[in-house]
Amino acid sequence: MKLEKKKHLLQRRRWRIRKKIVGTAERPRLAVHFSNKHIYAQCIDDDKGHTMAYVSSVAKEGSLKANAEGATALGQQIAEKAKAAGIESVVFDRSGRRYHGCVKSFAEAAREGGLQF
Repeated sequence: MKLEKKKHLLQRRRWRIRKKIVGTAERPRLAVHFSNKHIYAQCIDDDKGHTMAYVSSVAKEGSLKANAEGATALGQQIAEKAKAAGIESVVFDRSGRRYHGCVKSFAEAAREGGLQF
């Protein structure tokens, strides 16, 4: 019962954030998702409904984990891929999570890589 309530509250936070955040072709949405084992990040154009750049820790086969170090590495990778796709600035979608720990490490690494948000 408690887990269901936690998931429900997380989903409500996601919806509340997504009401305000919209990605466009000029400024796509940088969505990041953390599971227990992996990290996924993508730049999304919500107008057309397609992904412009994508990275995850799954492709690295165990070299990156869902911790602050892995988040830093993936933040730099998504910045490189976004630059290659011609993306300069993004809108950051933290998916209902607090801006600390892994989320903060990911965001700071993406900013250091050259993305503006």
